[in-house]
Amino acid sequence: MIHIILASLILLFGGALVFGGVRLGLLGGSWAYLVLGVLLALSALLLLARRKSGLAIYAVAITFAIGWGVWEVGLYWWGLAPRVGIIILLGLLLLLPAVVRSLPHGSPGFRGYGIEGVGLVGAIMLSVIVVGLAMATQSKDLPGEFAQTRMDQDTAEVPRGDWSAYGGTIAGQRYSPLAQITPENVSELEVAWEYHAGDIHVDLPGTALESTPLIVNDTMYLCTPQSEIIALDPVTGKERWRFSPNLVGLTDKLSTYATCRGLSYHDATSLGWEVSGEPPPDKKQALSLVEASMAGVTIDASGAAQNVVAGTAQAGAPNPVIVDDAPTNAEPIRLDCLRRIFLPTRDARLIAVSAETGIICPGFGGEDGTVNLWIGQPNVSPTTYYSTSPPLVTNEVVVVGGSVNDNLSNALPSGVVRAFDIRTGRLVWNFDPGNPESTEPITVGETYTQNVPNNWSLASYDPELNLVYLPMGSGSPDQYGGDRTPEQERFSASVVAVNASTGEVRWSFQTVHHDIWDYDVPAQPSLIDLTISGQVVPALVQPTKQGEIFVLDRRTGEAILPTEEIAVSQNAVEGEQPAPTQPVSTISFAPDDVTGADMWGLSPVDQMMCRISLAQLRYEGRYTPPSLEGTLTHPGSFGIFNWGAVAVDPVRQIMFGMPVYLGFISRLIPRPNTLDEIVSAPGYPMGNENFGTPYAAVLRPFMSPLGLPCQSPPWGYIAGVDLTTGETVYQHVNGTVRDVAPIPLPFEAGVPGIGGPIVTGGGLAFLSGTVDYYVRGYDLASGEELWRSRLPAGGQSTPATYMGHDGRQYLVVVAGGHGYVGTKLGDAVIAYSLSRSKSQ
Repeated sequence: MIHIILASLILLFGGALVFGGVRLGLLGGSWAYLVLGVLLALSALLLLARRKSGLAIYAVAITFAIGWGVWEVGLYWWGLAPRVGIIILLGLLLLLPAVVRSLPHGSPGFRGYGIEGVGLVGAIMLSVIVVGLAMATQSKDLPGEFAQTRMDQDTAEVPRGDWSAYGGTIAGQRYSPLAQITPENVSELEVAWEYHAGDIHVDLPGTALESTPLIVNDTMYLCTPQSEIIALDPVTGKERWRFSPNLVGLTDKLSTYATCRGLSYHDATSLGWEVSGEPPPDKKQALSLVEASMAGVTIDASGAAQNVVAGTAQAGAPNPVIVDDAPTNAEPIRLDCLRRIFLPTRDARLIAVSAETGIICPGFGGEDGTVNLWIGQPNVSPTTYYSTSPPLVTNEVVVVGGSVNDNLSNALPSGVVRAFDIRTGRLVWNFDPGNPESTEPITVGETYTQNVPNNWSLASYDPELNLVYLPMGSGSPDQYGGDRTPEQERFSASVVAVNASTGEVRWSFQTVHHDIWDYDVPAQPSLIDLTISGQVVPALVQPTKQGEIFVLDRRTGEAILPTEEIAVSQNAVEGEQPAPTQPVSTISFAPDDVTGADMWGLSPVDQMMCRISLAQLRYEGRYTPPSLEGTLTHPGSFGIFNWGAVAVDPVRQIMFGMPVYLGFISRLIPRPNTLDEIVSAPGYPMGNENFGTPYAAVLRPFMSPLGLPCQSPPWGYIAGVDLTTGETVYQHVNGTVRDVAPIPLPFEAGVPGIGGPIVTGGGLAFLSGTVDYYVRGYDLASGEELWRSRLPAGGQSTPATYMGHDGRQYLVVVAGGHGYVGTKLGDAVIAYSLSRSKSQ
């Protein structure tokens, strides 16, 4: 009976391969699946006829599968696994004595197995040897090591042991000179304390506790998805205070994101500000100021949403009451507000609170300590605009960008970047990409240019040059640009340098021309001085979604490491005109062109179905335009690098990053010129409807019918780059499938992630962003993983490191998960350190 069950399974398996193999071959793909299917089906029929020759044919099928696999992918285990794994398993079952005894027709041979059974044993042994060799090698690794791993820290400017800005400093390096934790002792790190923030907003797909904590003056600060600030003791993890902004005007129906990536800190104790002797109010009094201020700006969600969908501001539709009550002259500031935390909120406000008490600081924007970021915005609607990333602070201004919801319509809020006086909150300048020459503050009643590129990520600042560096996105929609104006194109997908005092544009560098792939510039630029050919050059390192790392002179925007323009596909839908070329850099993590051999699955059947899908998609390389039949966009909008950016060591002049690789399918749908028909995501109005344009869009990861990526692993790496030459010195597969596979096995496949790394003077890199729930420590010289610790949820944030008042260096990680990435949501803040005896 067992032989009938096995033979029936093999027949079904072979039949599916025959049917799909013919289809794939006719589409121009490999005929190997048809051959394998015929062999398996023939074997099954012979087994059902109780003939041992079925074992011999099965042995041929195994030999063919392993030979074909090695020919296509070499000795790469994850590439061979779909082709041979299940086939070998079924072959082992065919060797069970009960199966062989049920096959009387054939040679008797050794203990009844016959020549046919011995042949099957030989084929399986050959496959096991090949698979063993493949598992023993990591063919996707690039081993290497930097020649000099330690340098005299006196050669670099060494700040205090704080982490005073999202990127460590306003230069965005994600570097700390602390060196107590080293490659020799990092394996001895242990949990020092764990805190739970208690803010898990599970209703929204974009929920993410992505906050990177600040640690300044012996206090840790972080923010939550609901825009709360929490202050902790950095040595014990004990909560000191919590501030809630009392969000208004939001509805989850219209929301897609609930996130706060971080906060900003400013210390004015040395600036000579006039100080008031008034004591701070209690928190209840302070919060009443916020509630009173916001009473006039609550937005009716349904009416305002209709404005955005329609693409016009309809007469009589609700809009916020604009009251600009920032003081004309700087009033005396409360003593506890000389040190302030700036919080961007989900309801589009910027709030200043005392870093000491967590109480509102009056005088910044008015008595409520709040600047209303809806002032001057067109197409006002709750949740379509707010700042997800911390603002940039100088001693003069607070510079604030904002995230504009992609792909709802072509009439959304503006991507304007504004600078507010650091003390009063009064608008100092505005950089409107649609009107960049006019940086003087607009007046009440005027609005900025709708739907222009926005700065949703983090800016960096060079105080010597007095330049702010802005990574820019694109105007909506992302996948169609046929209707864009020259103003919308000029700064799209660019890094832009503006004068920090005036907002005047000094230079811009476009990383993608006419972006129709959602290749925003997603990451904070890293500022670093590089020694090239004996000359010190002030550089800017800009990671991009498409995998290019541009190294520019931050004075002029000119490329330090060479770039070139390459010709790209022009095969676009009617009305679209792609750019003829795209820029590539010396440092490039661009993926190889995808082929059928790169497809993956749990078995030859679902792997074959991925190959059929690939053959049906339009794909002509990395910059293939979106299409009506569907385009494989690789990398997808998830990006090779995203807001987690990279870390740079200013002493060693090394870059450490986490490139990830996931393809997406981008399909355009012709849409009628109407507002009452949802074509991209029926029942979910915040889909990619692109109202006001000729096409809606459907975006989804390139997945198999079983919900696995169609692309073969690895999907994620860590890499080390010499920034002076552009050489990638090492690249290692990074992360396990433990938390993404049906069976939680910790196989090292290389998994994607979102979140950024940090590097230290001790010669280490730390990273927690992978979709398996670990924080890891690496040798910066070689990229070797030296330490890992299990997290209770996804660690989709960037760690920080600092020196505690007890003399120990700490590593802190926020494990909050991410709704869109699919990792488990959480609220844990975990600090690690060496034991007291080992940190002396």
